[in-house]
Amino acid sequence: MNLISGIRLYIEKMCSESGPGMKNMLLDRETTSIISMAFSQSDMLQREVYLFERLDSGRSNERMKYLKCIVFIRPTKQNIQLLANELRSPKYGSYYIYFSNIIPRTDIKFLAECDESESVREVKEFYADYLSVNPNLFSLNIPISMQRLNWLPEALTRSVQGIIGVLLTLRLNPVIRYRAGSSVAQNLAKQIFEQITKDSTLFEFRQQENGAAPPLLLILDRRDDPVTPLLHQWTYQAMVHELLTIRNNRLDLSNVQGIPNDFKELVLSGEQDEFYSKNMYANFGEIGSTIKSLMEEFQRKAKDHKKVESIADMKNFIESYPQFKKMSGTVQKHLCIMGELTNLTSKRNLFEVSELEQEIACKAEHSAQLQRIKKIIADERIAINDAIKLVALYALRYERHANCDTSGLLQIIKMRSAQAHIIPSLIEYAGTHVRQGEVFSLVRITDAVKLTRNLIKGLKGVENVFTQHTPLLKETLEDIFKGRELDPLYPAINSELVPFRRPPQEVVVFIIGGTTYEEALAVHQLNNNGYRVILGGTTIHNSQSFIDEVLAATEGLQFKHTKSMMKYYASPENF
Repeated sequence: MNLISGIRLYIEKMCSESGPGMKNMLLDRETTSIISMAFSQSDMLQREVYLFERLDSGRSNERMKYLKCIVFIRPTKQNIQLLANELRSPKYGSYYIYFSNIIPRTDIKFLAECDESESVREVKEFYADYLSVNPNLFSLNIPISMQRLNWLPEALTRSVQGIIGVLLTLRLNPVIRYRAGSSVAQNLAKQIFEQITKDSTLFEFRQQENGAAPPLLLILDRRDDPVTPLLHQWTYQAMVHELLTIRNNRLDLSNVQGIPNDFKELVLSGEQDEFYSKNMYANFGEIGSTIKSLMEEFQRKAKDHKKVESIADMKNFIESYPQFKKMSGTVQKHLCIMGELTNLTSKRNLFEVSELEQEIACKAEHSAQLQRIKKIIADERIAINDAIKLVALYALRYERHANCDTSGLLQIIKMRSAQAHIIPSLIEYAGTHVRQGEVFSLVRITDAVKLTRNLIKGLKGVENVFTQHTPLLKETLEDIFKGRELDPLYPAINSELVPFRRPPQEVVVFIIGGTTYEEALAVHQLNNNGYRVILGGTTIHNSQSFIDEVLAATEGLQFKHTKSMMKYYASPENF
């Protein structure tokens, strides 16, 4: 269950099926990102792909009949029309066409009619219709999926297509379960089920052996756990995304002072960077010492390179130089990133802020926490965005507490010109009236399992005050693999596949409203223990993009659950 391998396999097939010789690749905006996250340009050059063009942007009219053209596009109406125009007046000698998802027969017929010169050699569906971020993590790059807490139609369609692509890549025909009470989750589950039923021949994979349970597709709603995206992160990949923002495995450092020109834009891909692959889940402290030892090894090799005295030395130098150059680039790249992370951590007092965030998420100590929050958010040295996040966590945790003082905290941040309307919007989006699972450690004595789990956690003590929090997703997945009853919290839409008492061996989780790198870490840990989980979401959030999505999803909504915060509403429509 490796998504990057799945995409790579599809692209390898495209390149080999078109045979030897120079090739051009014709892509759209999304397939360009899909390919670039699995292959580097030099990888593609080795496969004789020398030219990349976008079907949907300005192109030259120069005819190159000596080149073969691999077309890899999403089967959208706009792309079909653009491809039809291309085939009516072909620039290339022959075309090998691959669609990233299921294409209607009527569109195939239309394209065949346009191909009067008979230059199309191949038309196939290769289901690489998602962005493979890590081997077990995918995104659909939909930053905003809802409006007035209902699906944006194009986001729903794209989510159905992306999940269908993942299931066909992994050859899974799953039981589909969704979070009860979430209309968006139910709607998505229903549409995926209808698509699988309509194209049932594509999903005729070999049956599960010796009575094993079928795979599970679990559709969750971000509103069940608004805490995870708000917390500051301390593992490498998650921390880089939180503080510097990773987009399609790329990092833009052009606004950072003192960064060499070669390092203004960096690629962060586990496939292309061995150091990153080994350390993406390591915490901030470990990364520092790992980079130090990498640096020492590099300096040692640099000294060896200076001692070129004999012909044999020269030969060794030439042979090892590419490795040396690559190592030099890796060291410098990660030093640039770590330097900026360290700088931001001290500038924004993140150790102090993060410790308090974790306390709010994991411990119910209302009065002590309230005093600490008041002190910290009034401090001008604390970034205003960090102050807003602390108030947001407090408002979510103590929404129904008898002495809840969210209004008092809003007053303080308002004096610092903060966007106080974020807090009522967040409560409408994911307050206690929405959430099903309990995202805070509020243990009711009736829940014996949770009580035992928390007692054990308490006895063990906390390994690290900055990583006490575990996302709700981890508990949900542990319950699934232990074979706990999933109804009625997660009803199945195709219940005829369900009469298995055994837990599923393979689980694909999709979170509407975006997933996070902290949840990806939890999935990675489970997979290291022998489970098989793939995680995906409409997007991958850091705290800022999550707040942006919350504001977009609640814009124009009439607020019903935050009347005590009326004076902080963003617009008259909220009243």
